[in-house]
This record gives sequence, C-alpha cells and structure tokens, in this order.
Amino acid sequence: MNIAILGSGKGSNAEAIFAAIADGTLPATKVVALLSDVPDAGILQRGIRYGVTGTYIDAGPFRTKLDGPGEQRYLDALRAADADTIVLAGFMRIIKAGMLAAFPNRIVNIHPSLLPAFPGLNAWRQALDYGVRITGCTVHLVDAGTDTGPILDQMAVRVHDDDTAESLHARIQECEHTIYPAALQRLASGRLRLTGRRMIAVV
Repeated sequence: MNIAILGSGKGSNAEAIFAAIADGTLPATKVVALLSDVPDAGILQRGIRYGVTGTYIDAGPFRTKLDGPGEQRYLDALRAADADTIVLAGFMRIIKAGMLAAFPNRIVNIHPSLLPAFPGLNAWRQALDYGVRITGCTVHLVDAGTDTGPILDQMAVRVHDDDTAESLHARIQECEHTIYPAALQRLASGRLRLTGRRMIAVV
C-alpha cells in the first residue's frame, strides 16, 4: 500500500503511522508523500527521520474545501508519487468529487468521536457538552458527506467527571495513535470487503 498522508496541523497521527511502518507493525506499506495545505504545519517535519520530505501545496482558492485548482494540484502530486491510498491526518478541508473519484474507497480519515455521534469540528467538546459518558475515535472511509463514510474501526474512551475539553481530547488522541495504524494494517492486508456500509473481514 503506497500511502500519501495529508494534514494541516502538528501531525501526531502521521508520526504514529511512520513509527508503525518502521517497527514492522504496519507492513507492506510505504509513505510516498507527506503533504500539507499549511506552509509551516508541524506535520511537514514528521517524516524527516524516516526519509520522507514533507511538501506544502497551495490548496486555494477555497478556504475549507479541496476543490478546483487546489484539488488539481493535489491530484497531480499524488499521481506523481504513485499513491494508491490517501490517509487524512488532521487535514482541515472537505474532500470533494474529483479526489473521491480518483481514489474510490481509498481515502481514510480518523475522527475524534464514535461516529455517527458528533460529526464535524471539535467532536470531543461536543461530547463533553452533551454529557455522554463514553466517546472515542473512529477510522472511516471518506465519502461525499461529513464524517459519514463506512467505518473501519472504533475505540471507546470513557469521559471522566473532571474532564476538560483538553484532557478528553488528549486521551482520545492517545487512542487514535493506536487505532489508526491498526486500521490501516487491516486495509493493507487486502482482507476487507465493503458490503453496503459495512467493512467485512474476508478469511
């Protein structure tokens, strides 16, 4: 599996993926591109120790979606890198039709809630404000909706009485660093089949 990692922030999930490849827990996988829409994003530095150079690509002209000329610039870079799977790691833009058509059922995202609960931004704060006792994180395929694609895997996180949005988010991120590489390993194995909305393990 030749993956391209796209992100807009610090890139802690990208680091977890690089580490899993390096230690052999995510075999048969190579990071062929590390791209960001933010020139000084921390994620661009995450690949240095693993021999992968991060690249800034202008995603304009739109602010919250990857569409039009920006989408084409990303598609050109992904094709040049021979990527077959796109991994979103805190990429703060909505993926649109051109990218979805170029990589059907091969764009993966991680979301900090147990979807379908609390889609969209600041899901950990949504969960805390709602008063749920359990939240978590979800790895899912990306479709045309907002956090609505078929689910690859989920991990639960208990909400503590003294949690703040920051403390809850930190514990969710710890789980993300475990579940994301594991979900990608299952995808790389070729033993998953999409049936309707369900990802079914093939023996």
